[in-house]
Amino acid sequence: MKIKNLNNALSLIVYKVQKAQKVHGFFSEGDKILMGVSGGKDSLLLLEVFGELCSKRKYNLEVTPVHIKIKNIGYNINFDAIHQICDHYHFKLKIIEADIDFDPDHKKGPCFVCSWHRRKLLYATARELGCNKIALGHHMDDAVQTLLMNMIYHGSISSMPVSLSMFQGELEIIRPLLFVSEKEIIEYKNIRNFPELIKDCPYGSDTKRNTMKELIEVFEKINPSAGLNIFRSMSKIFPAYLPERGKGIIEGLNEIHPPKSNAGPNDCEAEN
Repeated sequence: MKIKNLNNALSLIVYKVQKAQKVHGFFSEGDKILMGVSGGKDSLLLLEVFGELCSKRKYNLEVTPVHIKIKNIGYNINFDAIHQICDHYHFKLKIIEADIDFDPDHKKGPCFVCSWHRRKLLYATARELGCNKIALGHHMDDAVQTLLMNMIYHGSISSMPVSLSMFQGELEIIRPLLFVSEKEIIEYKNIRNFPELIKDCPYGSDTKRNTMKELIEVFEKINPSAGLNIFRSMSKIFPAYLPERGKGIIEGLNEIHPPKSNAGPNDCEAEN
């Protein structure tokens, strides 16, 4: 593959992140950013995006990549690829090891429990390192899947914000790749020859998120722009054309159609 094509592909994604940054301002000069790195294509790309922003675009950011290694789940990570990118951009990778107790009697699904523990470890590590922001590799398709999951299983409209303040402003979650589609990331992965992330997780074969991905594929057979339009719809809401908001209508609806009690989440927002 020609280097020119590789550089152009990365430059295009960095350009999209910079455009989103101008609108949403999810990082500022001098920020100390913990970046969650799973070893998958999304996190490897985000690692390179931050590397480009810090080295060639001259952003004054202190970025620390962090990988949470859950010892009792079968994930095979190509650490060589992570170290190669970190060494190229002079990032110092930090690896946190932990075990998770998957209690079979737990009301939440195992994927939710795993995600929750990973996120707790990221918060604790960010505090330890003095970071004010945590960057995650979620992309546009992740946001659309989350929206559909919440609508279908929880009867609510919510998804993944570009930035989210936590703990009275102590930490902020940011998602720089949220305006980049998974298709674009896969195209870059193929040009870049990123290694595959091999998952041997016993809980990961049939998740709600995979179901949502299949559902979006059905929508896109009807309209190829369906996924993008669903994403756009989150910022194009017309309240006047929705049922009246407020407790009254919800209480009345719940009396007619009692909410199901088995709608607990069984999927995760992985630290990509």
